[in-house]
Amino acid sequence: MADPLQLIPLNDFPRVEPGDDLGALIHASLEHNGLTLVAGDVLVLAQKIVSKAENCYVRLAEVQPSAEAEDLARRALKDPRQAELILRESREVVRVRPGVVIVEHRNGYVHANAGIDKSNISSDPDDPRVLLLPENPDHSAQSLRNDLARRTGVTPQIIINDSAGRAWRNGTVGIAIGTAGLQPLFNQIGEKDMFGNVLEVTESAVADELAAAASVVMGQAAEACPVVLVRGARLRQAECGSGALLRDRSLDMFR
Repeated sequence: MADPLQLIPLNDFPRVEPGDDLGALIHASLEHNGLTLVAGDVLVLAQKIVSKAENCYVRLAEVQPSAEAEDLARRALKDPRQAELILRESREVVRVRPGVVIVEHRNGYVHANAGIDKSNISSDPDDPRVLLLPENPDHSAQSLRNDLARRTGVTPQIIINDSAGRAWRNGTVGIAIGTAGLQPLFNQIGEKDMFGNVLEVTESAVADELAAAASVVMGQAAEACPVVLVRGARLRQAECGSGALLRDRSLDMFR
């Protein structure tokens, strides 16, 4: 019998600023919400608070567009300075249409606009800035995991999520761009189903599934709930990051 799955928001989470200690903020928020970590707990964090704490802001006034960026901006109908940042954050431009640039991010995932965002960040209209993805989300997740273990005596599993579109469906969903302490891909190939059939291709992206579930609780606008405690997931322990979720280019039928 499956265990119940709980998704518990850390309400009243403070606004995160560059240099803030996320471990300290999460620890204080757990106490504020009357929660204590237990073995098997998973914490899902919105990418934005990780990027903000790590000061991944860029002022557009400080960006000098290249000729390649100017051309990309014309095709995508974007600010040339943002186009320059997209190129800097990417290994390859995959697709371009007005309003969106699909790229392979430097960390390997295929993403719109290299994950560069202007929503839910404070910015002076006369001096706009944007927020980049964390430099190394897996490292950020592992560092936070170690910090919370030291503070609480319990070592939680960590997922950093972000919103992403999909090639074959409308709408965005949360995906895991960084993990620590868990096996992000649950491989059941070789196991048998309830009728005795051997599973040949079944691999569940459990980190993405929990990232998406937590996104429902977090919201995408003014909800201000960037951390969700997941209890009952019973994820397999693993000392690896999120790389297993990235499909090898040779198997990618959409590029």
